[in-house]
Amino acid sequence: MKVLIVKTSSMGDVIHTFPAVEDARRNRPDISFDWCVEEAFAGIVALHPAIATIHKVAIRRWRKQLFDSGTWREMAGLRRELHAAQYDLVIDAQGLLKSAFVAIQAAAPVAGFDQASAREPSATLFYKRKYAVPRDLHAIERTRRLFGLALGYEPDLSALASGIVPPPGGLAGIDGKTAFLLHGTSREDKKWPAEDWIGAARLLVGRRMTPVTTWSNEREKAVAEAIAQAVPATIVVPKSPLSDIAAILGRSTLVIGADTGLTHLASAFGLPTVAVFLATEPGLTGPRGQYASTLLAASGERLTPAEVVAEAEKQLALKSRAPA
Repeated sequence: MKVLIVKTSSMGDVIHTFPAVEDARRNRPDISFDWCVEEAFAGIVALHPAIATIHKVAIRRWRKQLFDSGTWREMAGLRRELHAAQYDLVIDAQGLLKSAFVAIQAAAPVAGFDQASAREPSATLFYKRKYAVPRDLHAIERTRRLFGLALGYEPDLSALASGIVPPPGGLAGIDGKTAFLLHGTSREDKKWPAEDWIGAARLLVGRRMTPVTTWSNEREKAVAEAIAQAVPATIVVPKSPLSDIAAILGRSTLVIGADTGLTHLASAFGLPTVAVFLATEPGLTGPRGQYASTLLAASGERLTPAEVVAEAEKQLALKSRAPA
């Protein structure tokens, strides 16, 4: 059986789908999986060994260039690719109109959430098989249940595994423990202040850990450089391809991150991870992992570096006591 997964974005949503793939791999070894994803996240999907072919879409870019002839050529090319693959089933794990539109391009039966379960109920008009999954569950569990219903097995929800491993690479010439500080995120109100990242870096150096950070735009670069200037032991990784950052991240001892996709990736790698949430609720989409923890700032209050590093030490201790 040949199945196409449609989960185009965002990075966190893509990562939340990996445990469902692991369930399916264990319960249905007769199935091969391909994936259709936004081009920016193709490297993330490639981390899972069960995914054979990755089809790239560019919905975000296509919307901005809808009347460009190149956009229509790319969309036609995607349709030909999906037709040629001859899928037995498509699972739309996103439940949006845009993902349903992509799913039907494969000209195969589409399975997805039912009208009461989908994020955009109108998407279900394009599904042949529809399944009820409560909306008050974490996104990871919702997707695991959907895959189980679509593929005929009961997922073991008592265990959680992503099945991904870091790509080759990492930081050269670094001895000892490293702590990756993921300060960058999409919204200003989600950002922990630079002085708090500096405070955390100082505390980590005092615990004989090397802080590591990176950046993806000029504003993030300024924060990364401010951390390194205040705490010279900090290593600043220049703006790099996502696969390179994933390799460094996956070999870190500890990760402290804002509400951002890379924090989800750290928890999926099974790393001791502390997520710092300031303006958003982790709710049903926060990072999940055996050694992942989320700290949520109370209304009108702040999270201090001491609180965050203390929580990180708890997660490190948990992992150190885990069986090898």
